[in-house]
Amino acid sequence: MTMSAHPDSVRAKTALLFPPGFVWGAATAAFQVEGATSADGRTDSIWDVFARRPGAVVGGDTGEPGADHYRRYAEDVDLMRRLGLGAYRFSLSWPRIRPDGGAPNPQGLAFYDRLVDKLLEAGVEPWATLYHWDLPQSLEDQGGWAARETAFRFAEYAETVVARLGDRVPRWSTLNEPWCAAMLGYARGIHAPGRQEPRAAVAAAHHLLLGHGLAMDVLRRHAPAASSGVTLNLYPVSAVDPSSTVDAEAARRIDGLQNRLFLDPVLRGSYPADLRADLAPLGIEELVRDGDLETIAAPIDWLGINYYRGYQVAGTPLPGSEPAGADWLGVPDVHFVPDEAAPRTDSGWEVQPSRLTECLLQVHRDYRPIPLYITENGASYPDALIGGDIADTDRIAFLDSHLRAAYDAIEAGVDLRGYFYWSLLDNFEWAEGYAKRFGLVHVDYATQRRTPKRSALWYARTISLNGLS
Repeated sequence: MTMSAHPDSVRAKTALLFPPGFVWGAATAAFQVEGATSADGRTDSIWDVFARRPGAVVGGDTGEPGADHYRRYAEDVDLMRRLGLGAYRFSLSWPRIRPDGGAPNPQGLAFYDRLVDKLLEAGVEPWATLYHWDLPQSLEDQGGWAARETAFRFAEYAETVVARLGDRVPRWSTLNEPWCAAMLGYARGIHAPGRQEPRAAVAAAHHLLLGHGLAMDVLRRHAPAASSGVTLNLYPVSAVDPSSTVDAEAARRIDGLQNRLFLDPVLRGSYPADLRADLAPLGIEELVRDGDLETIAAPIDWLGINYYRGYQVAGTPLPGSEPAGADWLGVPDVHFVPDEAAPRTDSGWEVQPSRLTECLLQVHRDYRPIPLYITENGASYPDALIGGDIADTDRIAFLDSHLRAAYDAIEAGVDLRGYFYWSLLDNFEWAEGYAKRFGLVHVDYATQRRTPKRSALWYARTISLNGLS
């Protein structure tokens, strides 16, 4: 006779429970959701100017109306509360807080006072990002991130913000995805400020990192009790044929430019020797001054990882492959090879949850022990609002598979402490304008009506369980 299993035993076998205290959140960025681009003293960012350039953004879209979060933040915080979010990762608008990069703007600071207070009142932990790509245009006119002075102007802006909010915001990120800001903005030119200057891109990467280090000093002085870090977009890179010398070399170069260019200076205090050699013709040696690397390597409390997919590369053209573009800084012999077996999102991105596990394990193995957070992970799909319902089962499948991949990493020993879905709201998706929807919550841009999608309800249940059933 066989005894039946105890219900708790069955539950333990069928549920994936995340560690106690695991942070469940969602993320947005100021320019993508706030709208109100000329309200209360805000001046142009590089994205305002770039979006006005004919053909730069799909549909000619701009930061107006965004998701009108500037005016509807209270409604949005109530949505967060009802979904059970433990944390909200948002960015602050530099041109709203210090218009034209100049003196502090009381009205801009007051908005973030209201937002932070409302979050705390709702029991949602504020996670503030100082820079998510909205450099004041006036500073770009003076050279932008290609100019060393911008790193010091960033530290001034950081001081304004942290001195005002540091008593209430417990978690800070200095930068979001400096690779995109440098390479897509200054090399390939498909993001603001729209420059195609490889040397400027290398300079921008270094000065963004220098700005990070200077901002960490500000955070330590003005918010010593806060937990602070930086957010990088990491892509695991593999060679199509690992036994091929040319494919392995292609993987080395792409991994260097995408991942190690930022991970190594932040976590090791140096640029990788092979990458310095690759970038020497573009002036990296002249950029690095005495003390820079020590500043960049200021200790951080956690590392944020934004993950969307991996890269498979070859050193020669293959059927269906695409050559590396201008944002890869002189590696025309590298070709990106698609994963034909992977499903695709509405953005055309491959869905590869197992590579999230790979990405987390790579950081865990290759660098010093540090708490990790998945600070962005999400997907766009052609959501259809039918009878007040958005049955985004594809997004639910995406969420489920990637959370299982995150759980696998924890089981393998990774110190992963939280997950933020991108994004809370449908919003302005950079060069794609309003054509792609990433949100858990549908936004009707004409009326600004919010409608939680089925994925939002699924995520709320996951949060309530602290895991997957």
